[in-house]
Amino acid sequence: MRAVASVLHLDLDAFFASVEQRDKPSLRGKPVVVGGVGGRGVVATASYEARQYGVRSAMSTREARARCPHAAFLSGRFDAYRETSTRVMELLRSVSPLVEPLSLDEAFVDLAQATLPDLEVPTVTAYAEELRGRVREVTGGLTASVGLGTSKFIAKVASELDKPDGLTVVTPGTERELLRPMQVTVIPGVGPATAERLRRAGIHTVEELERVTEDELVRLVGRAHGHSLFQLARAQDDRPVVAERETKSVSVEGTYDTDLTDRKLMEGLLTRQALGVGERLRKHGLSGRTVSIKVRLHDFTTLSRSTTLPSPTDSGPVIGRHARALLADLDTSGGVRLLGVGVSGLADWVQEDLFGEVEEGDDVPDLPEAPRSRGQWAPGMDVLHAELGAGWVWGSGKGVVTVRFETADTPPGPVRSFRADDPALSARSLRREED
Repeated sequence: MRAVASVLHLDLDAFFASVEQRDKPSLRGKPVVVGGVGGRGVVATASYEARQYGVRSAMSTREARARCPHAAFLSGRFDAYRETSTRVMELLRSVSPLVEPLSLDEAFVDLAQATLPDLEVPTVTAYAEELRGRVREVTGGLTASVGLGTSKFIAKVASELDKPDGLTVVTPGTERELLRPMQVTVIPGVGPATAERLRRAGIHTVEELERVTEDELVRLVGRAHGHSLFQLARAQDDRPVVAERETKSVSVEGTYDTDLTDRKLMEGLLTRQALGVGERLRKHGLSGRTVSIKVRLHDFTTLSRSTTLPSPTDSGPVIGRHARALLADLDTSGGVRLLGVGVSGLADWVQEDLFGEVEEGDDVPDLPEAPRSRGQWAPGMDVLHAELGAGWVWGSGKGVVTVRFETADTPPGPVRSFRADDPALSARSLRREED
């Protein structure tokens, strides 16, 4: 733990939903839910307007629709999210060379490496407030909640205290006072299982946790976890802000509305996913030795299998061949709702005999069209009409697609419906112009 509040945690508020509201004027101030829109979908992000109805991340889309049926349910536009995230991360790196992204919408920043005259509370507070304004500028109006503290743990806790669009600075020396009334779940690593073990021992708050000896915590939750809880309950956290986090694995997976039962189709889908994994590995100059598959059965049982190669590879066909072999050992006769392929044990080199032409038998099989988790015209996707211009998909079904014609820079626009195969309508890639 530092002597000054020089660790900053920035969290973009309701990020995916906020990007959608930014780019779709008719949705501003209204409930928006981003995630899987099918019967088995899961909420990725809900706008604050939707959260008032109890909609939360990781909730099933089915339950979210029941709670807030009038919300806009959108499938997500990851190009737009990545582009906006890139702008924010570039801004943060202009502030300090030590920026540790945790996801697209949050990061730690080490202000000790920034060009500040000092690190006293008034100075870092003013700087953080200025930074929030700059985030709003580079993102086209998105807000961020910021926490400042003497450690990563305290900074992250602080950023949650005044959401959305807030700033909290924890004055050095007041960390334990801040934590004591909070539930133990505020501590990283205390999930439902650990929280239940602590509850059974009569431990509900950080203050109660602080009274427990380290030996007792080790007995309750194990040595490594017990030691960590003992330290964090006392606000002791010496983890540095790390500029680059090592990639440990690369994977691709898909969830399907209709259970898969055709073994040949499953093998073909795994092959396609393996080609995608290989492409991503090559793009980043990586290779890996361990190939794994993830299979979720019709009853939600999740199975995983892996195999380790003698040498690293970035070849999609090679990855696919091993993925299909792993699938052969599993009983999928009852149906499969999720398939995934991943590669871990990453390296920055490739064995020459695995980096070349596709071996015989590694060709991608001819496949029937795979079951889709959403239609051709996914709710929320950006489209372009030859006469009416840019808009986004309001909804589709039964051969009809409905489009609202508006962009981030226009007023709320009109709604029009077209045949789903209308040649005048096409998908478009959203790219906000650089300033």
